Amino acid sequence: MRVRTLRKDMDSKGQWTGHVAVAAAYTIFGFNIIICKDLANAQWISPLGLFCLRSAGAALLFWMVGCFLPEESVSKRDLLQMFAASMLGLFLTQMLFLKAIVLTTPVDVSIITSVTPVFVMFAAAVWLKEPITLKKAGGVLLSFAGIVFLILNTTHSTQGMLRSKPMGIVLMILNCLCFASYLVLFKRLISRYHVVTFMKWMFLFSMVASIPFDVGELSGLSFASVPVRWLWELAYLILFSTFFAYLFIPIGQKRLRPTVVSLYTYLQPLIACVCSMVLGMDRMTWAKLLAMVFVFTGVVLVNRSRAAADPQDAKS
Repeated sequence: MRVRTLRKDMDSKGQWTGHVAVAAAYTIFGFNIIICKDLANAQWISPLGLFCLRSAGAALLFWMVGCFLPEESVSKRDLLQMFAASMLGLFLTQMLFLKAIVLTTPVDVSIITSVTPVFVMFAAAVWLKEPITLKKAGGVLLSFAGIVFLILNTTHSTQGMLRSKPMGIVLMILNCLCFASYLVLFKRLISRYHVVTFMKWMFLFSMVASIPFDVGELSGLSFASVPVRWLWELAYLILFSTFFAYLFIPIGQKRLRPTVVSLYTYLQPLIACVCSMVLGMDRMTWAKLLAMVFVFTGVVLVNRSRAAADPQDAKS
């Protein structure tokens, strides 16, 4: 009885740690939307250049932290998988996001990221062969209806307020698909290694992949002429949005199911919407509110279906 109770307490503490870690990561990502939009509007660095700096900064930090931890060997096979995880979960995901943020408003970005749990369900059905119920299918259709409605109502500017372009919304949808696939496909790989070991290789690979495409721009950057505000924003992106956020997410992935991790994306629209409207970067309209209702209702239907089919998810 004591052994069972001890194991139950340890599992409970582990899940609590996972929830706190993922909540912190997506809170950081909520502010990340606003800061990336501000840097994109500044146009002093390209999306690829910004990603390259983030990858290099995070790789340096993770390898430095790794020096103070016991050395963990990684098999060649797992290194290849980490490379694939890096390309899908970092390189493609971040590049799509940074290109999309130039073409979309913060509120629209936050609405679209809310569909990530639906995409996780879709990825789980494809890769893990989870059944697709009628309720799941209805939730997916409802969420996509919200996205289509958002696209149809974000093609023009109103009262001097810039609105999203359809291509930006398409890029954000692809961003969510890539990240959802990453959450599902590499959960077992993440569980085999320490978080720092996994992330130091992830960011090293993403940095190596991005440098050849952006070495010319980076060598010509003059940081001395960049306003201090933008440098502080860049520091936030590297330290918090990249290092700490991607340190916290694997901690949650080890302890929680992918579907539970994806549910914390709800924090992003809440934080991003409030901040963008307070700062005057965007405004809420009836069209956006209706699209949000469609998206959230669809996601709720999908996750209720999952909870009914899998009691462990409901407990998580």
